[in-house]
Amino acid sequence: MSDPSQSQLSRRERQIMDILYQRGRATVAEIREGMFDPPSYSAVRALLRIIEEKGHVRHSQEGARYVYAPKRRRSDAARAALKRVLHTFFDGSPERAVAALLEISDKYITTEELDRLSELVEEAKREGR
Repeated sequence: MSDPSQSQLSRRERQIMDILYQRGRATVAEIREGMFDPPSYSAVRALLRIIEEKGHVRHSQEGARYVYAPKRRRSDAARAALKRVLHTFFDGSPERAVAALLEISDKYITTEELDRLSELVEEAKREGR
């Protein structure tokens, strides 16, 4: 299939990926345990097959069970998702994205976080990014 970073995930598929990222690896039964109002065992297996076809997970067989794990690190998947959001909603402009984040974060962002963001901006300037 195409680049996994371009494959959209449904709400349930994202829920499964969240569980896999938290656990590192899991069986269908373990994934169901981590889900709110889980669908049937066979429905979770079907969703995992779809997610695997999209390129997000892989499986290995341990005895009679399949054990699923993310194909990419969470940080890599997050970076790819952020690039899609940046392109889709902010015309590829990091400045617009950061401005929007600061605008909606005014109640939640701490002085320490703002200081760290300033440090990151200064570092990027020094490195010529």
